[in-house]
Amino acid sequence: MKNSSAFTMIELVFVIVVLGILAAISIPRLQSDSLEQAAAQILSDIRYTQHLALTDNTINPQRQDWQRAFWSIRFRRCANNSGWFYVIGADKNNYGGNIDIQGEAAIEPLSGRPMFWNNTDCSTGGDGTVSENIFITRKFGINRVTFTGSCAGVQHIGFDSMGRLHRSFTQSATPNFATTQATPCNINFFHPNGDFTIRINPETGYAFRVGRENL
Repeated sequence: MKNSSAFTMIELVFVIVVLGILAAISIPRLQSDSLEQAAAQILSDIRYTQHLALTDNTINPQRQDWQRAFWSIRFRRCANNSGWFYVIGADKNNYGGNIDIQGEAAIEPLSGRPMFWNNTDCSTGGDGTVSENIFITRKFGINRVTFTGSCAGVQHIGFDSMGRLHRSFTQSATPNFATTQATPCNINFFHPNGDFTIRINPETGYAFRVGRENL
């Protein structure tokens, strides 16, 4: 008789148990990694917004509504309650209060795609022509975004050409710096497995993750 090489029932049970243990170890790590990636990316893009404000001065001082052209990052709800996304840009063409994809939206350095979406369903992560990274619910599972501190009551912030923090500037028609903030702004992000807060200091516009001030 030929020797038969096959798994015994005990060996199969042992393999299943080992796989279960590995899954139990890896799943929380993957969830934690997703939160870390979300925090790192959003923080990086807030800093990128300030960088654009410092390097690309879009302000036309001859206009009464020049503050509307600040570079800004705007967090929005997707239509049909399909999640959250954000837009980065400067309302520098028509000063209408909103950002347009042509000539106003920031371009993501790595992909070369606009960091822009309109308020339509975004459960699919865009249409292939815009940055996929801005869809923070689809990519990371972020299910709620709130603003507290000096930016309570809004869903966007901006920076002037000196990198200072501003809020409530999209409808400004007064040529002054009344929208400059004097206290920190907190943006809070919530996930089924945890949450984190990004704080933006007023004078310098420095953004950091609360609890990770040195990163």
